[in-house]
Amino acid sequence: MKSIRSNDGSIPKSKPMHSYLLTWYSQHKRNLPWRNTGDPYGILLSEVMLQQTQVSRVFIKYNTFLHDFPSIQFLAKASRATVIRAWQGLGYNIRAIRLHLTAQILVSENDGRVPKLPSELILLPGIGNYSAAAIACFAFGEHVAVVDTNVKRVLGRVFFGLTIASDHQINKMATSLVKTLPRGYASSWNQALMDLGSLVCKSRIPHCVSCPLQNHCLAAPHFQKCAKGHKVIVHSPSHRLTDQQERFFGSSRYYRGRIVQVLRELPEGTAIDLVALGKALRDDFTFGHLSWLHEVVAQLQREGLLSCYPESKSVNPKKLTAVEVKLP
Repeated sequence: MKSIRSNDGSIPKSKPMHSYLLTWYSQHKRNLPWRNTGDPYGILLSEVMLQQTQVSRVFIKYNTFLHDFPSIQFLAKASRATVIRAWQGLGYNIRAIRLHLTAQILVSENDGRVPKLPSELILLPGIGNYSAAAIACFAFGEHVAVVDTNVKRVLGRVFFGLTIASDHQINKMATSLVKTLPRGYASSWNQALMDLGSLVCKSRIPHCVSCPLQNHCLAAPHFQKCAKGHKVIVHSPSHRLTDQQERFFGSSRYYRGRIVQVLRELPEGTAIDLVALGKALRDDFTFGHLSWLHEVVAQLQREGLLSCYPESKSVNPKKLTAVEVKLP
């Protein structure tokens, strides 16, 4: 069985848990395109795409986007409308605007270089604590913990059993584990935890018999009882996913995404009036919906996702019929 080795060829011996997980990772890691590059721009792009978006969707779009914008300089020079069109299928379109702004900032102020430290990365548009840590670790090998939903679940079960641990407790544990790793292993370790959560330590039905950490895990005995027919209560927010999905359809967020999609499908530079836009969004659209639609469109304009003209503060449906919308 192959094991992960650092730059000097050694195998980590600080904790058996480290060796077990990294050895498992060497055989079972996911083949993701952003893991096959050392380009900080490519890793920055992947982390922005992965924010609140499933890996499977990013997998489809990543190489295409990178082909269209092969460098941070290409992205910075592109028009905003072009970037928004290229973002199709990823959702949360505001991320495209923030990524574009980040590229422009880095080209104009940092010679196109992506910062190395989390404290610098977090100053960029749309980069929070998690993304800053991930970029610093995966692009530059910084010795920091990277804690996503999968990592929280794995560490929570291993060290706290079925008890719901706080984010502070999980982050403290994650940082402690990284600190006890030899230099050069942080990237593989963090990604190993992510893959374990995605492939084995799943939210609803964990596969404990396949887990390299089962002998270290406080939750494993409980799940093994469950596998033998005993009832075990698993506290997981994922039980409410269906309700959340139902509330999403018909919400303002749903229509925000639909509006941008309608504009993407227009010929480049073409505008659409509010009435035509409304009818494209919903079959039951009436003049009574114009004020609501204009409010959603105005918010999207403030965020830089579209252009709306002439600008109007009126709620009079007759005046709103003259308003046209297009990508910026």
